[in-house]
Amino acid sequence: MSENLDDMYREIILDHYKAPRGKKPLDDKNVTSDGHNPSCGDELKMELKVDSKNNIADVHVNCKGCAISVASGSMLAEFIKGKSLEEVKKISEQIKKMLKGEESNITEDIGDLDSLKGVRQFPVRIKCALLAWVTLIEGVDKFEHGSKPDSFTVSTEDTD
Repeated sequence: MSENLDDMYREIILDHYKAPRGKKPLDDKNVTSDGHNPSCGDELKMELKVDSKNNIADVHVNCKGCAISVASGSMLAEFIKGKSLEEVKKISEQIKKMLKGEESNITEDIGDLDSLKGVRQFPVRIKCALLAWVTLIEGVDKFEHGSKPDSFTVSTEDTD
């Protein structure tokens, strides 16, 4: 990666870290999930409002942790709003593959999420970037299988 590209990616991550999107808690939510990254202590609380057509109407992400974890959660909140649950599951799996350096078939413009590719250079930080995405996947899965918005905790330890 070129130095200018590295600088741009760092700026995007720092922008999301300093001014995270999706910070407003939701009054009317039907998905609540918590995530934890035991390797560095990141904690994330996610709330989703899913409408009657199974689209994400609103998102709340509150992450306490490192810049990568907070930025990834912020990017997630910005990116998934308005998307269907099916789209969200597909893109989440592709983001996981991208972060792990596996072949992904992302065909759409993923905006700021592209900056997370730089995390692959730092293997110990991949779980930080994954936290929001594994928490989202588990929350959507619980919702689709009829779980009420009871909180549960997801761990990045299961993402190896």
